[in-house]
Amino acid sequence: MDDVCEGKDFSFPKQEEKVLQWWGEIKAFETQLERTKLLPEYIFYDGPPFATGLPHYGHILAGTIKDVVTRYQSMHGHHVTRRFGWDCHGLPVEYEIDKKLGIKTREDVLKMGIGNYNEECRSIVTRLFNPEKGIVYGDGVTTWREWVVGRSRTLRCIALEKEEIAGKVMPYSTGCKTPLSNFEANSNYKFLCIPIFFTISEQEVPDPEIMVAFPIVDDPQGAAFVAWTTTPWTLPSNLALCVNANFVYVKVRNKFNGNIYVVAESRLSELPFEKPKKGTLNGRVNDLDSSNSKTKGSSGGKSKNVIDTYEVLDKFPGASLVGTK
Repeated sequence: MDDVCEGKDFSFPKQEEKVLQWWGEIKAFETQLERTKLLPEYIFYDGPPFATGLPHYGHILAGTIKDVVTRYQSMHGHHVTRRFGWDCHGLPVEYEIDKKLGIKTREDVLKMGIGNYNEECRSIVTRLFNPEKGIVYGDGVTTWREWVVGRSRTLRCIALEKEEIAGKVMPYSTGCKTPLSNFEANSNYKFLCIPIFFTISEQEVPDPEIMVAFPIVDDPQGAAFVAWTTTPWTLPSNLALCVNANFVYVKVRNKFNGNIYVVAESRLSELPFEKPKKGTLNGRVNDLDSSNSKTKGSSGGKSKNVIDTYEVLDKFPGASLVGTK
């Protein structure tokens, strides 16, 4: 008892280390598995953190929640092996090696040799193995009987044979010449909102907006809906425009070029505005393509410029636009 209670010098972290060491010496976890081996099995495979860095609070929190489930099942008469694998695949490891060796293209990898490249990848995984294992042992989650590397390729082949994998469009890296997981595709994504006409926030990389006109079929005035986007490359795959049934929409005419647009009344002030430019034929300009839209000044001044540019021809509820082509 004196070894456990150290009075004023008692340290919970040090005591946990002693307990973990003792569990290892008496093979506590292995003994529990031996005693329960004839009981119904509760299958559990944990997905570990990436092998490119040590676990952080988020990993430990999720692991603790998982551990509650496995301990509960173990205490209720199940054999729970708790197999722990490694994410030793995919771009995170390769990215670290590419950065370390200055690799830019697939040809650089082939020149180095696939075998040598794989060894470099394996080296950073094994470098982190023992430190990470210690963290998982000591974070109060559990003690793990075995560490296994998942054979993801074999599992994929089995799933394909059973027709349990469906086809879909995947993100693809032209630099790495490989499909990307959703996590990998989003890992370097920067959320930006820097429109041309007014600035919402300052971010690292500019991401300009564009407004696109969609002509309305058989409209006697040749009107067009106006849509706003920062991802114009997605437009070819769009099937429809959306309107809000409860919003009020307006049909407006550009006083300088005669173009007619349909836009939500609350967004009218965001349309580009332009004053006649010297040298233009009858002052006609393509307002949505203009690079001279006013981008600065007070909102009041901006609204005045919009009023000077556009004439409201009609107002109607969004519900009346449903089905328009």
